[in-house]
Amino acid sequence: MWSCANPYTTSPGFQLSMNITEMCHTRCISSALKTRFYSLNPVWTVERPLAAGKMTQLLPSSLVLALVFSATDVILCTENNGCVARSFGYDSVVCECNSTYCDSVGPVSLPPLGQYSSYLSSRAGSRMEAGQGQIQVSSSGAGLRLTILPYQKYQRIKGFGGAMTDAAAINILSLSAGAQEQLLRQYFSKDGISYSVVRVPMASCDFSTRLYTYADTPGDYDLKNFTLAQEDMNMKIPLLLRAQAMSPYPLSLLGSAWSAPAWMKTNGALTGKGSLKGQPGGKEHKTWAQYYIRFLEQYAKYNLTFWALTTGNEPSAGRMTNYSFQALGFTPEEQRDWVAVDLGPALQSSSHPHTHILILDDSRLLLPHWAKVVLSDVHAARYIHGVAVHFYMDDLVPAETSLGATHQLYPEYYLFGTEACAGWGPLDRGVKLGSWDRAEKYAHDIIEDLNHYVVGWTDWNLALDPTGGPNWVKNFVDSPVIVDAKRDVFYKQPSFYGMAHFSKFLWEGSQRVGVSTSGKTQLEFSAFVRPDGSVVLIVLNRSSSTIQFEVWDQGVGYIPCTAPAHSLLTVAWNTH
Repeated sequence: MWSCANPYTTSPGFQLSMNITEMCHTRCISSALKTRFYSLNPVWTVERPLAAGKMTQLLPSSLVLALVFSATDVILCTENNGCVARSFGYDSVVCECNSTYCDSVGPVSLPPLGQYSSYLSSRAGSRMEAGQGQIQVSSSGAGLRLTILPYQKYQRIKGFGGAMTDAAAINILSLSAGAQEQLLRQYFSKDGISYSVVRVPMASCDFSTRLYTYADTPGDYDLKNFTLAQEDMNMKIPLLLRAQAMSPYPLSLLGSAWSAPAWMKTNGALTGKGSLKGQPGGKEHKTWAQYYIRFLEQYAKYNLTFWALTTGNEPSAGRMTNYSFQALGFTPEEQRDWVAVDLGPALQSSSHPHTHILILDDSRLLLPHWAKVVLSDVHAARYIHGVAVHFYMDDLVPAETSLGATHQLYPEYYLFGTEACAGWGPLDRGVKLGSWDRAEKYAHDIIEDLNHYVVGWTDWNLALDPTGGPNWVKNFVDSPVIVDAKRDVFYKQPSFYGMAHFSKFLWEGSQRVGVSTSGKTQLEFSAFVRPDGSVVLIVLNRSSSTIQFEVWDQGVGYIPCTAPAHSLLTVAWNTH
């Protein structure tokens, strides 16, 4: 396996060290610099930006070169797509990408029956580090065994993804064309982490630069002046189309509205404590339902159709006095009646009757009560497909008494994670470049959710700037991708790779199966059988110790495994 250094544009003051071995007549081309390398066995290192003459002095005589580059731009390339690691003083590193280079997982295909593949990320710096080994016919005698129980069958996966907010779109489009392409490919292509779900805010949210809806003309009950915003036309729609073109399968789009137009609301404002005027069946409630239909129709003109809509982002927020950004309050009773009388019938009679309706779109703290109120009503329940939950404050309520209890009461309605971010709390605010701790929190929450019947998990902003914005109310948070437009680079956070361990491997239709342990362990894990019969096991080690264990799949044998301290491991194998 040969490798050559990363095709990475250095900038003054940035230290970059790379080794190049066994290039074996391989050509690495930077379209920006028209740089070509041909070699048999060179080994060299670049420690800093170099002038052309000094670069030549470092090159071995066996290397024949044709070089055209500036004194401060040195672009190299790699076969194995390794991370260009940068530390910003937190507990791990980010991987830096630019217009000509970004590390990537690449397409994943499993080895033949009798072997397994593994992918490791860790606080120590591993990023989807690939491994492969032989499945053993007998036990290694490891102290801990995880046994796959394929006959214990649970929920099927829908998918994983993030949100195309105004802020995400602004940040992506702040990059050069080449860097934009790299970023989108990282999320949506078969070489990237295979996101399949995109949440799309319907008009503005806090991660916008201004407050707006699609129907801001007072008294426009017929929505004659309904129109998509420039943010949709110039940013979100073009980016969604580009993402869809990269994806090997149709993206599942999920629409969520933050607020109804101010003139429809009791408080006459997009922010603060306010709900729809009147009662379900009244003109405001019916107009708000038609607003959803009009949104679907307008996006459909661009060949973007929505898998699902939520009944509105965080309805509990709109019941809080002086709430600082866009919200629309609903009690569970009000949401139940609006769906039963207005939204459900409007959607069913529209040109998009197969679009799913997800209720709640708020913290699992509100479960199972919210679900009981809405889903116990047959008139509302017949229009509803699932319950949407947010990640925030998950540590305040056990998954079993919220998610588990909801599933036991209403197993025919799926649970779906629709929003999560790090850096939202007052004691741990904003962007932390290289925080492994935040990646662990993501992975812990995803595994816990999956083990309690959740069928998918959606991150919040796909990309933010180094401050955690833009956000008109300065509600700055973190993101798996941070864009530095001044340098035309973006950083992939540890949480990006945390998401990858799930999104890359858990295809739509994968079914969770049982796992038993031979004893107590600090490991957290979840196992799935994919539609092709292959098995995926995801293991999180949040402890400070390396843990040796083996996996037993009765149909294929024993897999010896090691989970380093503070690591996330995905193991996958074929069963036939």
